[in-house]
Amino acid sequence: MKRYNLSKIMSRAWALFRKGRISFSEALHRAWLSAKAEPVNAARIEAAKAGAGITEQTNTWAGWKALGFEVIHGSKALFGCELVHGSKGDGASYKASFFGASQVQAIA
Repeated sequence: MKRYNLSKIMSRAWALFRKGRISFSEALHRAWLSAKAEPVNAARIEAAKAGAGITEQTNTWAGWKALGFEVIHGSKALFGCELVHGSKGDGASYKASFFGASQVQAIA
């Protein structure tokens, strides 16, 4: 049986509820979709990373920015993959581009 971090799911639901003009039940539904999509997305990222032959640490542009780095201007993404976007509520997929640690610099 899969175990989910219920505290994280509820925190995400409250954040979605406060951020958007949706009911709490819809926010909770979207939070559960996101939680269920996490292992699927992680597997897709690892498969795409292995397929491209990348061994360095990678992240999306927004992910690097959240960590305090910026992607160097003109850098091309090392690989891309299609991920499930659960927080929109429809389970649609989107294309994400990933950049390596060698392509970023600390934000000054």
